[in-house]
Amino acid sequence: MMMSMLEQRIQQQFFESADLKYQAAEVLGRPIEQAAAALVAGLTAGGRLLVAGLGASASLAQLVAAELMGCFERERPGLAALALGVDGPVLSALAALPSAGGFDTVLARQVETLGQPGDLLLLIDSVGDHPALLAAAVAAQGKDMTVIALTGRTGGALRGVLSETDVLVAVPHDRRVRVLETHLLVLHCLCDAIDLQLLGEQDPA
Repeated sequence: MMMSMLEQRIQQQFFESADLKYQAAEVLGRPIEQAAAALVAGLTAGGRLLVAGLGASASLAQLVAAELMGCFERERPGLAALALGVDGPVLSALAALPSAGGFDTVLARQVETLGQPGDLLLLIDSVGDHPALLAAAVAAQGKDMTVIALTGRTGGALRGVLSETDVLVAVPHDRRVRVLETHLLVLHCLCDAIDLQLLGEQDPA
């Protein structure tokens, strides 16, 4: 039975996604390890993780915060993780403040208000150029927080604002949907690495 053009296109999506994951496994292993080490060090020392993303990445931010505060694949005490809000009510409330400065400062305002020295900020964006994310990173550095940036190929403008103690995890691809798919895998790698360091190896089922 001949494969239709649509079926071929659907299969190509799978192949392209799989190819990227194979390629990214070699490139991202070390930075993911560095990010996991920073997260474990900060969280076990009493720090909190603030997570932020815009658009589709906001859903990833909520997901990873829930998996850390709740559980990933194994039961453990909750970890202090909070997804920052960029939804309508939060935006409206902050925009009403005379000094808030509009949408591009919403995340930075939350970081300045909630962040403490020793906390961490995880930024998720398929490119890494949005002014709101750049402002949040600068705000976190001003509070002596570690920044972990999860981006696309070049790291965007975020790369330029990160310090030596921050971590960049840049997925080697330009297509937004492929980057988002890989971001989910990276976040699950981080959750698994955190559980491994806190709980040890899982007993074979």
